[in-house]
Amino acid sequence: MALCEIKNLRKTYPSFTLSELSFQLNAGRIVGFIGRNGAGKTTTIKSMLGLVHPDGGEIDYFGLPFSQHEKQIKQRIGYSTGAVNYYPKRKIKDIVAVTRMFFDTWNEEAYREYLSLFALDESKMPSELSEGMRVKFNLLLALSHKSEILILDEPTSGLDPFSRDELLDIFAELKKRGVSILFSTHITSDIEKCADDILYIRDGKLVASYPKEDFRKNCCEAGESIEEAILRMERSANI
Repeated sequence: MALCEIKNLRKTYPSFTLSELSFQLNAGRIVGFIGRNGAGKTTTIKSMLGLVHPDGGEIDYFGLPFSQHEKQIKQRIGYSTGAVNYYPKRKIKDIVAVTRMFFDTWNEEAYREYLSLFALDESKMPSELSEGMRVKFNLLLALSHKSEILILDEPTSGLDPFSRDELLDIFAELKKRGVSILFSTHITSDIEKCADDILYIRDGKLVASYPKEDFRKNCCEAGESIEEAILRMERSANI
């Protein structure tokens, strides 16, 4: 059984329509959700989290409809938009003390483990952290209640290449622990490095949904990288 299943997701705005998206997330797999800015990645993710109300379709987690079990499901999933940008002058340990009250599933052992893995000092404030370390802090909050699914909206945007590589290495470690990860990006090299599956969205429509090797077989011409294939498909769509 898929940990998360999206069926025929639809959302219409005056100038944009998300059309009939269907895909699933499985344990221990990293899904790269790629598309240019404005393609529909954030709308999809916000719909999956109940931050916007879709016009149609089904969203199920752990075999349960999200619309009927939102509170229960959110105890088992983590969400991050990138670097933490709230309470910049409060110590990490104080922010954590408030956050843990919202989760029945908060696990102090997991918190300490990820604190060590991410090399974070809980006596520091977010304003004292680098951009990459603030991203790690946000992931720490998302993972310390034993999240089985991690949904990340442009987590590597704005990071320097070293910090991006470090974050992708963390994704690989989480994958080994059985966490399912969906991360949206417009940086194709991130997909090349760590994704098991690729969702490619354009103008609100899912253009391709394949395991990475199948994406290469079905979408890449001879000698093309994934980045070159996506650039070619984007250019051809705009002709």
